[in-house]
Formats: sequence, C-alpha cells, structure tokens
Amino acid sequence: MSEKMSEKFTRGELLNVNCPSREVLKRITSRWSVLILLALREDTLRFSKLRRKIGGVSERMLAQTLRYMEEDGFVERIAYEVVPPHVEYRLTSLGREVEGQVTGLADWLESNVHRILKPAH
Repeated sequence: MSEKMSEKFTRGELLNVNCPSREVLKRITSRWSVLILLALREDTLRFSKLRRKIGGVSERMLAQTLRYMEEDGFVERIAYEVVPPHVEYRLTSLGREVEGQVTGLADWLESNVHRILKPAH
C-alpha cells in the first residue's frame, strides 16, 4: 500500500467502504480464524493436532484459513524437511497481539452465552 493511501486510511477509516483493512477484518474475525488464534495461543501445533483441538473444521477450511492468516502475518508455518513431511503452525508477534484482543471477546462470550441464548418470554 502506498504511503499516501496508508495515511488516508488511519484509525476510524474502517467504516469507509474503500478501506483495505476490511478484507483483513473479514478474515481475522471469521469463526475459524478466531478459533485458530485461541488454539495457538499457548502451543505450536501440527495441522492434525490443530484440527483435533478446534473440532468441527474441515481439512480444506483449516488449510485455507491458515493460508490467509499466514498471508496476513498472523501465523507462521514451519516446514521441516523430513519424511513424512512435518509442518507446524504458531502465532507471530502480530498474531499474539490480535489473539490478546480475541481472547477478551471469547472470555466475554463464554461468560455471557447464557444471556445471549436465553429463550425469549
């Protein structure tokens, strides 16, 4: 992004339909991205262990979401040149920053889910 464009989209421009951060917002706040951030907050995990830890995510969706998160700089993919191939995922420093924000939301959600899902009278 050019310097002029990055200057134009300062804090608060997220509400602007043309703000490029909207695509990142869409990807980082997806259900699977949030769960990946939470799953990787304490561990570096292999793909299969990450998939088991999250539960309910297809291989295809997990791979796609990890690819987006790697492109956006939130997740690091570590490939070991061994047979069979060994790949691990961990949060980058940027990923740790956003994970801290997401953890607050997740904690709030878990504490208040009974209020949210309360049947209407």
